[in-house]
Formats: sequence, structure tokens, C-alpha cells
Amino acid sequence: MKIAVVKETRKAENRVAVTPQVAQQLIKSGHEVAVESQSGYASNFSDEAYQKAGCTILAKSEALANCDILVKLNAPDAQELSMMKEGSCLISYLYGNNNPELIEQLNAKKISAFSMDAIPRISRAQNMDALSSQANLAGYKAVILGAANLGKIFPMLMTAAGTVIPARVLIYGAGVAGLQAIATAKRLGAIVEVSDVRPETKEQVESLGGKFIEVKTEETAKVEGGYAKEVSAEYLAKQKEAVNKSLFQADLVITTALVMGKKAPVLITEEQVKQMKLGSVIVDMAVEQGGNCELSELDQTVNKYGVSIIGISNLPSTLPQNASELYAKNIQYLLNHLANKDAFKWEMEEDITKGTLFCHQGTILKP
Repeated sequence: MKIAVVKETRKAENRVAVTPQVAQQLIKSGHEVAVESQSGYASNFSDEAYQKAGCTILAKSEALANCDILVKLNAPDAQELSMMKEGSCLISYLYGNNNPELIEQLNAKKISAFSMDAIPRISRAQNMDALSSQANLAGYKAVILGAANLGKIFPMLMTAAGTVIPARVLIYGAGVAGLQAIATAKRLGAIVEVSDVRPETKEQVESLGGKFIEVKTEETAKVEGGYAKEVSAEYLAKQKEAVNKSLFQADLVITTALVMGKKAPVLITEEQVKQMKLGSVIVDMAVEQGGNCELSELDQTVNKYGVSIIGISNLPSTLPQNASELYAKNIQYLLNHLANKDAFKWEMEEDITKGTLFCHQGTILKP
């Protein structure tokens, strides 16, 4: 089949959906790969590298008009959608539950749309799980970003002039991003404390050297598809009370809490920020979904009451080479599962197909 890779149009997006190495593997499997010129340049992949892998370099309009499968990171914009061939396939992040208009537009052209953010959290789909591969990098970068904006070092340092005490890091959420943030902060020498609504994450936190902050309540968060569902206001109030001491002592706070398909919960209020240490830093990884900190601003770093609040929405894009390499492998594994060199299998009741396919041949499958 003919696969197209185009340059991402989202602002500050440096990743590319397919790397030359993965393109070469897809070509060996019998596919053809057409790449828009300069698609991988921001990820350190040249047009020459794609050509050496066996790809054809084409203009975007030609690549989209002739492809059977368009592979992207972000959903196509209106111009790209107008160029796509009717009845073709799309694989990208869609966040379809929150973007019904996009699904309707894709369906109007009878495009079969697979969403990379809807990969089911099952063992045989782990190598396709793009949310996890990208969150891993984001958790690492959040700590590095926080450290760069902090006016002190992370580890204990004993010198002739005196001892520098280690930095204190507080992490909200022990998912993929949170666990990587714990590991990174510990490697840098910080004291790390962690809060999560799922008590079963305590063992994972402690295995990485973090201290788990327990909330004394009988309520536990329900988990659906690997993500925590919303908890009650009463639980959030108790969590706030349990975490406050650590929050007010922390040098760096990283928030990762998301609720699938809904606005991110507010975990740090303006009143709490007022009581934080002067010079402390918050990295809000949930800023694109509304933010875990009440004062976060999308794609901005602001200083409120002496606290720096960082709200960069696309952290994986700041590590574009590694992020592209991992995402491209996720795409390769998904494509190998869904199709052979000639056609898609269309096993409509199979878990991965059923979970990721939002519309198909003029029918919306997930209302």
C-alpha cells in the first residue's frame, strides 16, 4: 500500500510520524512510502536519509492525493483534509471523543480513521501505545525543565564552605509520565514525594525510591482503560490536606493528573501557590487539558507570588528525535497488526481495531 508522511502543521511541533529507519522496514514489508520534503528536518532526519531508505520525496498535495494511508502525529488540518483521497485511511492522534466535528469531516470523505490515542491498554498492544511512549519522554523532560528553572541544584553537595541540602520534588500522579519523573528526579539526587489517587501505585513509587503520600479515606479511584476516572470533591479535599505539607516544602512540583475525555482536575489552587516557597517551580503537564494548577497558562511560563509556573503543552516535541523514533515504531507495530502489504484486514470485532477505528467507509463507529 502507498503510505504518505507529511510535515506537521501544528505550532511548535518538531516530531515526524515515520523515521527513515521505520520507513525502510515498511518498504521491506512491501509498502511504498512517500515523504513530503523537510518533514523530518526538525527531528534531525534529512530528505537524503529518507531517499536512502527507499522513500520518494513528493510535494504534500501529490503525496496526499495518491496515498492509501496517511500517517501523522496530529490530526489533519482543513487544507490537508481537502487534499486527501476519498476512501483512504488515516492514522494519527484524533482525540475523537472530544472532537466529534473532526470525525464527521473525516467520515464525509469516507476516510477510515484510526486514533493513536485510543490504543487499548492491553498487553499485546503495548508496543503500539503511543501515549505511553511519548509520556515517558515528557516525564523525563518535565524534571529537566524544572531543574533548569530552579535556582538550586538537586543533589546534596558537601563542600569546604558548607553542605547544600538536596532539592525536594513533589509529583502528582504515578502514571507513565509520573514514574519517569520520579526516576529522573531521583537520579539527579532529589528527595521525591508522590501523590496518586490510586493506592495500588504505592509499590511502584517506592520501588523507584519515592515516598508515597497516602490519603486516609475509604474511597479509591476507579480505573478505566489504564486511566483514573474522576474522584469526588471530598476525596480531592482530603488529598489536598494530605499533600499540603509536602507542597509548601517542595522546590519543584510536577503535575501529571489527567481524566480520560474530561478537563484535568485542579490540584493546586491560587491560595496554595501563595503559600509555596519563594523561588519554587511548578511544571504543569496537564495544561493542554485545562491544567492541574489554577494559575497555569497554556504554552507560557509565568511567575505568580514568586513561583514559576511552566505550562508547555507538547513536551515530547522538545525531544523530537527520540519522540519520533518511538512514535514511528508504535505506528509500525500497529500497521503490521492491522494490514498486510496489499490491504487492511478489517477485523472489526478485534480489540485493537475496535478500539482505535472511529469511522469507516462512511459510517461513524463511535457516536
